[in-house]
Amino acid sequence: MEQLAKNQLHTAQITGYTSDGAGVCHIAGRAVFVKGALAGETWQVRILKVTANAVYGKAEQCLSPAAARTEPPCPVYRTCGGCSLQHMDYDEQLRMKLERVNDALMRIGGVSTPVQDIIGMEYPLCYRNKAIYAVGKKNGRVVKGFYRASSHDITPVEQCLLQLPLADKAAQTVCDWMNLRGIAPYDEATGRGTVRHLFTRCAMHTPDAVLCVVSARGFGAQTDDLVAYLREHCPELTGIVLDINKQKGNVVLAGDFYTLWGEPELTDRLCGLTFTLSPQAFYQVNPVQAERLYERAVEYAVNAPTDQVLDLYCGAGTISLCLARKAAHVIGAEIVPEAIENARRNAERNGIENAEFLCADAGAAAAELARRGVRPDCIVVDPPRKGMSPEAIDAMVSMQPPRIVYVSCDPGTLARDVKLLTQCGYTLKQALAVDMFPQTPHVETCALLSKLQGEEHIETGISLSKREIGDQP
Repeated sequence: MEQLAKNQLHTAQITGYTSDGAGVCHIAGRAVFVKGALAGETWQVRILKVTANAVYGKAEQCLSPAAARTEPPCPVYRTCGGCSLQHMDYDEQLRMKLERVNDALMRIGGVSTPVQDIIGMEYPLCYRNKAIYAVGKKNGRVVKGFYRASSHDITPVEQCLLQLPLADKAAQTVCDWMNLRGIAPYDEATGRGTVRHLFTRCAMHTPDAVLCVVSARGFGAQTDDLVAYLREHCPELTGIVLDINKQKGNVVLAGDFYTLWGEPELTDRLCGLTFTLSPQAFYQVNPVQAERLYERAVEYAVNAPTDQVLDLYCGAGTISLCLARKAAHVIGAEIVPEAIENARRNAERNGIENAEFLCADAGAAAAELARRGVRPDCIVVDPPRKGMSPEAIDAMVSMQPPRIVYVSCDPGTLARDVKLLTQCGYTLKQALAVDMFPQTPHVETCALLSKLQGEEHIETGISLSKREIGDQP
């Protein structure tokens, strides 16, 4: 069999995708990963790197382009790397993501029944309500932008097609002020400089927009000048916050927060409810798709108005309060104190009295509630990308809920945890993929697991169909 080596040139057909959207072909019996290639295309592929576990190739010349290939609308698409699927048309993006979910569930989770549907967006651009811009210097000027993949080299971006225009404007205004006043961005290598990141959150259904300037140190006597400049040149802002983050590493929001002007929190509406959010509180970045995801989660979770539901990783209470409108009682748990305070205020603001919130790690909260003898009819989890810890799964399972609804932003960790839950007597009954992050390889999944009782599974009373979830794009 031919041995692959660096710089060899081969002609190959792309047959599928990796989890990050790179094309996959097979050469000399090895799977070769080719960034930017689409399934169904034929390419001349130059071998870049050969390891024991993987082979990486460069797409040199497309000999037979796929009908799904499209010209990326972003001018910095190839250098930024944040929206790595813009060379695919949107139907192909959805097909790739559904395939990714099913591959993980079958290969890692051991699930035999694939997910049939994915909900896409009608307009898959300008959907993010949150932006985090890195700040650095290029050609002697302060710029905002995003780090290239696997680096801290900033690609300057004037307009990000995933963000709302106000987010770009607010961040650029800070950079303009820094250039005028000679304020240097923070340098990780030397520890000198001031501004590290610019974090914006813009409401979709209210005028609220908050800018958080993440800095290694304060601005001293120039603080009032920064506020005045922002208010003059970006009057749409309703709040300006300073985050003094002295930590080393990649954590963006950390340390102490100071309100420089206006309201540090913003108010937005989701699923007919009103939510107030601090900068630290988790909130889905795509509210249009979040509504569709949460509607499905509530349908999976609540069978009867007498149901008791536990919502782990509850953030500012978005899913909890949606659940509370259908269930008898909801308990939400979250480790971030500011988010729990938001959740309690959000319940009060919306007149919801059948929801309570605990400030605790998901595993600790589940263990404590199990010790109290709480036996929920359903537990809803929406963990971070790394999934659930074994301790959290053990504590959750010890409560023996008839149903578990798992909302996931990573098919791999979802599949891993589904397998663990299967070993604890649960079976994946239904799942739905939701494209929360168009133009990127990320995909959200809502999965329903039920516990086997005797010979029969608990009936959920839900049947999934395209008629129920709406037409696909």
